[in-house]
Amino acid sequence: MFCVDNRCTDVYFNLAAEEYLLKQKREDYFMIWQSAPSVVIGKNQSVQIEVDEEYMIEKGIHLARRFSGGGAVYHDKGNINLTFIETTSQPLFEDYLQRTVDFLETMGVTAYTDERMGIYLDGKKISGSAQCIHKDRVMYHCTLLFSTNLDVLHSVLKEKTDEWELIPGSRNVRAVSSVPSEVVNLNHFLDVSVNIKRFIHLLFHYFLTEDEKNSIYHFSRKDLAAIELLKVEKYADEGWIHHRATLKKI
Repeated sequence: MFCVDNRCTDVYFNLAAEEYLLKQKREDYFMIWQSAPSVVIGKNQSVQIEVDEEYMIEKGIHLARRFSGGGAVYHDKGNINLTFIETTSQPLFEDYLQRTVDFLETMGVTAYTDERMGIYLDGKKISGSAQCIHKDRVMYHCTLLFSTNLDVLHSVLKEKTDEWELIPGSRNVRAVSSVPSEVVNLNHFLDVSVNIKRFIHLLFHYFLTEDEKNSIYHFSRKDLAAIELLKVEKYADEGWIHHRATLKKI
């Protein structure tokens, strides 16, 4: 498995990097990354239902849409994202989930999961995940709330109602609503000496040394050019973010 320590905090680049590794590569990858303050909604979600756009604009928070399903999440420098991409004929998404929980165990944190593949501590959620399959390639990605600004998270993500609407440009595809959960930051359960920089280092090293065949991967110039093009043509494009069905397939 190639391990990518992605230091870019551009949410549109990072989402494009995931799709590029999934669709244009054949090797297995693990990528760790963070984004500047952003709301990332699922492929089949409604911006209007999920996000307080006025608050988002006021606070300079980016809005993005990923190509996997699942609910809306808030990213900032206190949140850590993990992405696993592999070639397999038998996806076992629970395996990626368990490997993440196993890492937390090495940090002295005993977490548990649920049927929605979230990770919890003391009844509160610290991680949500989403998955997708492209031919014989699978991707599992999840968040880890380490020291996220939870006041901003609660303000920018709307409280859920019975409201629903169709996906823009679609006659019959109903928007998928997020399932609300009470959340907590992981750093409350760790020794104060473990800051987020140290935590990320330990997390990356854990998966890098999980198998002796694993190695560090750096994006090549060709990779970067392809990812940047996908970012511009898709992920940073208002047509993808607000009206999926109007955008050409990439």
